[in-house]
Amino acid sequence: MSGGAPGTGPVAGLVVRAARPGELEQVEALWLEASRWLAGRGLDQWQYPPRRWRMAEAIEAGDCYLALRDGRPVATLTVHERADPEWWRHDDPRSALYVHDLAVSRAVAGQALGARLLDWAGALAARRGKRWLRLEAWKTNRLLHRYYLDQGFELLRIVDLPHRNSGALFQRPAAAHPEPEESRR
Repeated sequence: MSGGAPGTGPVAGLVVRAARPGELEQVEALWLEASRWLAGRGLDQWQYPPRRWRMAEAIEAGDCYLALRDGRPVATLTVHERADPEWWRHDDPRSALYVHDLAVSRAVAGQALGARLLDWAGALAARRGKRWLRLEAWKTNRLLHRYYLDQGFELLRIVDLPHRNSGALFQRPAAAHPEPEESRR
């Protein structure tokens, strides 16, 4: 990835950078838009109030990122090194970066931005010396499972905990993917 501080830079005509403390509302708005879209498709994923405290903590820690096009936020994701022990304690937790709360605005849907952001996160993991990029997904969202499989992730297992709706655990090797052509301009 060309230019910028570690973890920042252009992706598919976007600028990806850490969200700033004053941008909590933009992160939340992207999450809420995704929540409404999921509900409209009859999916129960993210059908609860946004966890603003968790978003604020991720922003404060520098783990929450915004993807901007023409200066406007069009996607968000959180990437960090903290493995949830309920999912990952037996999987060498320190060997991976973990993706959470990936949400892409419907205004840019169909442009493969989610896939490019996952590639960006994989490159970030490789730069940090990690072997894996991992994520957990909603157990019942089979379309999302198919999406992650199509992005080169392997479904490791589904953990069914009564107090958690997520639990489909995915990983793929961390890799520095080639920079998209439009990012090199």
